[in-house]
Amino acid sequence: MTDETLGQARGGSIRRTSLLDPSNRRELPRMHGSLAVMGSLTIGQAILEPGWRWSIDVKPAVGTEWCERHHLHVLIRGRFAARMVETGETVVFEPGDVFDIPPGHDTWVEGDEVVELFDVSGNSADFGLPTTSTRTVVTMLMSDIVDSTPLAARLGDAAWKQKLADHNRVVRAAISRFHGRELDTTGDGFFVAFDGVAAALECAARIRDSVRDLQVQVRVGVHTGEIETTDGGVRGIAIHALARIMSAAQPSEVLVSPVVRALSEGSGARFAARGPHALKGIAEPMELYALE
Repeated sequence: MTDETLGQARGGSIRRTSLLDPSNRRELPRMHGSLAVMGSLTIGQAILEPGWRWSIDVKPAVGTEWCERHHLHVLIRGRFAARMVETGETVVFEPGDVFDIPPGHDTWVEGDEVVELFDVSGNSADFGLPTTSTRTVVTMLMSDIVDSTPLAARLGDAAWKQKLADHNRVVRAAISRFHGRELDTTGDGFFVAFDGVAAALECAARIRDSVRDLQVQVRVGVHTGEIETTDGGVRGIAIHALARIMSAAQPSEVLVSPVVRALSEGSGARFAARGPHALKGIAEPMELYALE
């Protein structure tokens, strides 16, 4: 076997690109950047002028209310700030900081110094480009561990990490078994989409029952509605409704919306009425049902 053949057998040859290549440069209002694309991974470098702000300089081109992309940045110089829209959490970063910003945020240059940063999340190739989206109707499942904070405090860090890892393993096994698509995790919970109601209900029941062996209880919500899928993730009022339904569930309970109950006719699923619930952000009280 030649050296060349041996190199190919071990995973191929070395590849190289450059952020300094003029063809990799991109100009945007009050900023310029470069993208180094390596297969499916993109590393981005951005130079941001004082006064730059995503909601002023990038929003008009992208077409979303806020930045819906996930970023993992390394700040080289200047001061850079980010604010999460939903919670209001605001952080100002200093040179040398490595920081993770979830979707749903605004960012800006803090102060009068130019900002230089690197995006190492691998998904920066479409930054500043118009967002493409599709709208689909799906059945969604959302779960979380009941009283996870006091449970973690009682167990201690090491035992809690193991408990959470076991929980995640069990939940992902159920998601795989019923062909769900994991859309997001929330630390101690999951957000999953299914093509059909029956699969979502079976998965919810499996999760509810399986985690009991771990001495853990979960609450689960199931709802069917329209969501918008964009380059930065998914969004829609139906997702907010799902979160409210899940929050209304009791420990070890699966709560579903009226549309899920109606669509499950013929599946063999049985429900107990839980009455109307006033859900935050939803105009009218919603009748909810517990999966038996």
